[in-house]
Amino acid sequence: MRPPNRLRPEQAALIVDQFKTNLDCIMLSAEEVVHAIHRTAALKLPGGIIYDALHLACARKIQAERIYTWNVKHFQMVAPDLADRIVTP
Repeated sequence: MRPPNRLRPEQAALIVDQFKTNLDCIMLSAEEVVHAIHRTAALKLPGGIIYDALHLACARKIQAERIYTWNVKHFQMVAPDLADRIVTP
């Protein structure tokens, strides 16, 4: 993330530690990961955007009503079908 929203790694770790009891871990199967990679490749999206695609695959898997990101544009490029659910915090 770009400043002012960028956190130092130790800050991010502290935040995750404080909220981990309220978080659910969503696991993707190998097939779901491969599907996300193919979906991203079909859209001709480069490199690191695969991480956005994997986050969105998790959101899709649990049928998330709202998806928060500081990078709305990239998330919407990866998942135009979820565009109305993708918002900035």
